[in-house]
Amino acid sequence: MFLSSIRMGLVAIILLLLGGCMTAHIEQSRHTLTGVGDGEAVVILARTYHNGNYTESDFIDCIGKNLSAGAAPLSVIPDDEFRDSFYPWFEPRTAPKSPGDIPKLLSDTAVAKRFVETGIRYIVWIEGSTEALEGGGSISCAVGPGAGGCFGLMWWEKDSDYEASIWDMKQLASAGMVSTDVNGMSFMPAVVVPLPLIAPTQNTACKRLAEQLRLFLVEGVS
Repeated sequence: MFLSSIRMGLVAIILLLLGGCMTAHIEQSRHTLTGVGDGEAVVILARTYHNGNYTESDFIDCIGKNLSAGAAPLSVIPDDEFRDSFYPWFEPRTAPKSPGDIPKLLSDTAVAKRFVETGIRYIVWIEGSTEALEGGGSISCAVGPGAGGCFGLMWWEKDSDYEASIWDMKQLASAGMVSTDVNGMSFMPAVVVPLPLIAPTQNTACKRLAEQLRLFLVEGVS
């Protein structure tokens, strides 16, 4: 009972720390006026960020779900559905690398026709990742006759850094970019049993970036 009370007390304290130990930073750069008309859709795609690695698929899905929900939902075409529909033009080796490649892409009548049919107005490229950074502390575990357990505390920093580049397929140009960087501390207290308490930096980054993207796309009407 005594150990259980200590454990619950530590958990309560650390949960409070988790709530106060996350910081979020958002930046935005606009190049053109934007807007979303009737029948127009958005597609969210993962971009490689380093060493050929792609942004986490669950983060891409999270952005899409947030944009397609709420009081003012947008029409979002899933990543896989889009790539299958436009195969092979958006495979890693053939996908356009910059907005300057859009006119060349649309010079193919089959591609241009498909964009009209799907109603895709914006391609949003997401790049970034969530990583565990430096930490500290220690946990020791021991087993004895009839009893055993772990005691100690570990902590580490998590950083979720993502950038969204928005291509306007109607204006054939880059509309701008939105980025978010969420940093937080995660803890693992151990009083008999280790209990990981993970700072939800990725989920927070998803919600913040999706919210800012919605504002960027919808409120930029000329």
